[in-house]
Amino acid sequence: MKKINILIVDDHPMVLEGLRSLLSGIGYLQIAGTATNAFEAMDIIKNTTVHVAIVDINLPDINGIELTKKIKTEYPLIKVLAMSTFKERSYISQMIQNGASGYLVKSASKEEIEEAILTAYEGKLYLSMNINTVDIAKQLSTQLPAISTREKEVLSLIADGLTNQQIAAQLFISLHTVESHRKNLLIKFEANNTATLIKLAVKYNIV
Repeated sequence: MKKINILIVDDHPMVLEGLRSLLSGIGYLQIAGTATNAFEAMDIIKNTTVHVAIVDINLPDINGIELTKKIKTEYPLIKVLAMSTFKERSYISQMIQNGASGYLVKSASKEEIEEAILTAYEGKLYLSMNINTVDIAKQLSTQLPAISTREKEVLSLIADGLTNQQIAAQLFISLHTVESHRKNLLIKFEANNTATLIKLAVKYNIV
């Protein structure tokens, strides 16, 4: 299995060392670096390949919520896992709205952290077992644009860089239908262009 490069961001040295030690024991994970603040984190991301960043919410300069937004804006392919002692829905929903792929509480077991990393790496959403996921899912679902299965297929192919003609050929639909789906997706996501549409789709873990 390909190595998954992990960045750990937390301002407590004991937490950093504990996570580094814990994750180092998992064969397919590799620690790309550790950071105690947002500036160190962004510096590591600029100079090293990072697949998953585990980010504490309560950082000393820029908080984890803002750092997550910055990472996802500048490096949309990096998956962010929020980690905190907080369980308040507002923190969780803010992190996920800013592009986080999951949320862990610091009391999580090694097995749960491993599961969260794999889930995020695969592009899915993970919420800690200690969190009321039903409430969070309800809160988040009201903020996601409602799209059809066909629209989701078109969106995925747009994100893959296919042209309207290529999408029409692959899905066996007319060029006019593809253009209509693209226009509807831009409206639903309130996006002015394709780049913004893809960025939002990545943010919501739709593609």
